[in-house]
Amino acid sequence: MYTKTVLAYGDSLTWGHHPEHGRRHPFNDLWPSVLGEGLGRQARVIAEGLGGRTTAFDDHTAPAERNGAKVLPTLLGSHDPLDLVIIMLGSNDLKSFICGDVWGAAAGMGRLVDIVRTYPYKAGPAPAVMVVAPPHFCETDKVGGTLPSGRSIAESQKFAGAYQLLARDKNCHFFDASRVAVPSPVDGVHLDAANTRAIGTALVPLVEEILRGGPHD
Repeated sequence: MYTKTVLAYGDSLTWGHHPEHGRRHPFNDLWPSVLGEGLGRQARVIAEGLGGRTTAFDDHTAPAERNGAKVLPTLLGSHDPLDLVIIMLGSNDLKSFICGDVWGAAAGMGRLVDIVRTYPYKAGPAPAVMVVAPPHFCETDKVGGTLPSGRSIAESQKFAGAYQLLARDKNCHFFDASRVAVPSPVDGVHLDAANTRAIGTALVPLVEEILRGGPHD
């Protein structure tokens, strides 16, 4: 029987978008699956990833609700009780028609942290929160070398610094996924199987410590 519950909240990097054909990576290659496998019976990991999801910005071009701040309260209620919420978002905030700025993404991430902490849970206390800075974008093999939707490699390299400051301000846990994962040059944004698995593997010891009540990073 699982003793703890972890919610992994993210975008296509959590859903498992394959950069070569756009379909989903096999379940066992998704980083939440790898994390869950590493935790074993200590915890179950619930993956809530949606392609195009932002931190707190509307995207009216999509058939599904992509504003992470609008969807998160429903998920907190449906998965209550939770022990930890891991949030890896921001890559889609850098689309030129969404926000285009890391500091806007950090503000949106701060809103998500506040939502997790203030939601009126019924089955247990508020969970711990981990903010994850997504991997940097990279040069693409496509003709012209441009990234989808006008995103900037240089701007993506600011994620770790901005999110670490946010985590310190909010007194929550932090991890920089760019330390262990790089996107595929096929599109410059999404991860191959090895790199999405690397995120899950790297998170295992950190999450184990958090679930034991360890200190903030």
